[in-house]
Amino acid sequence: MADLSTHVKDPNADDDAWAHAALDRAVEHLLDLQDPAGWWKGELETNVTMDAEDLLMRQFLGVRTDEQTAQSAVWIRSQQRDDGSWANFRFGPGDVSTSVEAYVALRLAGDDPDDQHLKQARQFILDNGGIEGTRVFTRIWLSLFGQWSWDDVPALPPEIVLAPRWVPFNIYDWGCWARQTLVPLTILGALRPNRPLGVSVDELRAGTPAPPPDPATTWRGAFARLDRVLHRYERRPVRSVRKLALRWAAEWVVARQEKDGCWGGIQPPWVYSLMALHAIGYPVDHPVLAAGLAGWERFTIREDTPAGTIRRIEACQSPVWDTALALVALGDAGVAPEAGPMVRARDWLLEEEITVRGDWAVRRPRTPAGGWAFEFDNDGYPDTDDTAEVVLGLRRTAESPRVEEAVRRARIWLRGMQCRDGGWGAFDADNTRELAYQLPFCDFGAVIDPPSADVTAHVVEMFAHEGHADDPEVQRAVRWLLDAQERDGSWFGRWGANHVYGTGAVLPALVAAGLSPHHRAVVRGANWLTAHQNADGGWGEDLRSYADPSWVGKGTSTASQTAWALLALEAAGLRDSPAVRAGIAWLVATQRPDGSWDEPQFTGTGFPGDFYINYHLYRLVFPVTALGRLLLPAHHDAQDLA
Repeated sequence: MADLSTHVKDPNADDDAWAHAALDRAVEHLLDLQDPAGWWKGELETNVTMDAEDLLMRQFLGVRTDEQTAQSAVWIRSQQRDDGSWANFRFGPGDVSTSVEAYVALRLAGDDPDDQHLKQARQFILDNGGIEGTRVFTRIWLSLFGQWSWDDVPALPPEIVLAPRWVPFNIYDWGCWARQTLVPLTILGALRPNRPLGVSVDELRAGTPAPPPDPATTWRGAFARLDRVLHRYERRPVRSVRKLALRWAAEWVVARQEKDGCWGGIQPPWVYSLMALHAIGYPVDHPVLAAGLAGWERFTIREDTPAGTIRRIEACQSPVWDTALALVALGDAGVAPEAGPMVRARDWLLEEEITVRGDWAVRRPRTPAGGWAFEFDNDGYPDTDDTAEVVLGLRRTAESPRVEEAVRRARIWLRGMQCRDGGWGAFDADNTRELAYQLPFCDFGAVIDPPSADVTAHVVEMFAHEGHADDPEVQRAVRWLLDAQERDGSWFGRWGANHVYGTGAVLPALVAAGLSPHHRAVVRGANWLTAHQNADGGWGEDLRSYADPSWVGKGTSTASQTAWALLALEAAGLRDSPAVRAGIAWLVATQRPDGSWDEPQFTGTGFPGDFYINYHLYRLVFPVTALGRLLLPAHHDAQDLA
């Protein structure tokens, strides 16, 4: 186990001693953050649309209080940029849709449109197209309160829930997060509620006409014309079919509520499900709605600040993910498998195993259940990424028959979830119908769940460490990863920012699966990383790289991204290279006195190009993992023996 004694900095000590001291401080801090029940959970920070939509949902349901509104408004105001806008990630550019939702929430809180901060916000919004320039989801929120016409948002007929699974765009063609959001939205789109907002935001209309549709010979143009047909149907639907569809949609939603009251453990389906069920007739004191509102409280953070008490909403919570990453980090940092914190985390994770079937079984009906989800409560949607990481974490803990059985089930489930092309998506298998992006509704975020390099790499790494590197399924996945390498030698990162994350995940997986560090793909990936190291020794990649290629591999150095690069270079056999030594030095020099690192930048990805995350534990678990692998001889010896 790492020495957890207090270290006094010695200016005459060598670099390794400083690095070991930094690792010990980080390990001690990470251990201090463990909950007595065994789990770790860092805050999952996103953007103010969570807080604005929370207030709007409460307004819709008639449960909003002045105290909630005032506390949320303090937080929303604190996140406004100097140009009057709100961004989707810290230090990012202003976003018109996010700014409109924040503006509406502040009007709901009583802010005067002539206040300077709202005048600035309004000018930014109008300069960027006004309400007319916002995404579909923002305009749906405004339609719920009569601030936008339902005729001017894409039609979402609930009859889609009746479509058999072989029909294009049936609900199982959508990614699980999109599917859970789409179904309640079809209820709202059919009922077209118009609840009082108490204010008007007509001042945000720019007056720009809708753009002409694309040519009918294109998919987007054809779907735009189909949308017009569906709007005509909405005015006179077949009553018996509409009644059946609404009933099925409501039952589908209710059946997927988790035991803590959430839907999928994430904000979008949660808020839309509550509003849809209320619109269709469920009162707020109905057990389903009451549980949903009560569960929401666990996702609410309150904090006292000089500006007053702030209230902000987590879009999701990541205890399973964080706990698995913490176990990997502590194990690689030398904490003994039988140590109390490791055993407590192991036992908690074993209790979180999912052994019931969920939506994933629609495409994999013969695959037995097994695996883990991201959240405290999300039995319907385990994911392959968490499952792979949990297995890697459990293997850092003391052996037990329960671990062996859980890991065996996880391996079987993961084999069953492999896509036909050899890769792994996060939640579903073969969820790849890209035509969905041509629909008028789909102007925001990812709506399907195709295989990604980072997820596939984590699964490959797990199978390799389980002794299955030579299995046909794993070798097929290795070929998928090699084919997915970008021309510049990097890999795209779906769930983390961005090419640094993807490359940081793939290189350790390829080497674990048997590729030599001298393999051309590994060398090219390592060369890309060293070429994109910052002058200060760290690595960073701005989230704008998802939309603007000029940002790929570029950005302010962060602890998590520096650690991802170091993990990849260590796997590539470059542990003693100048790049690695400089990266370690950057981590040592920027460590906080408490053993952690500052990282206000967002380095997690929800939807590339649209929705981003600051995982507050990333800044600690990944540096601990990287320093542990680079500094401790036990890991190096194990690599040599592999």
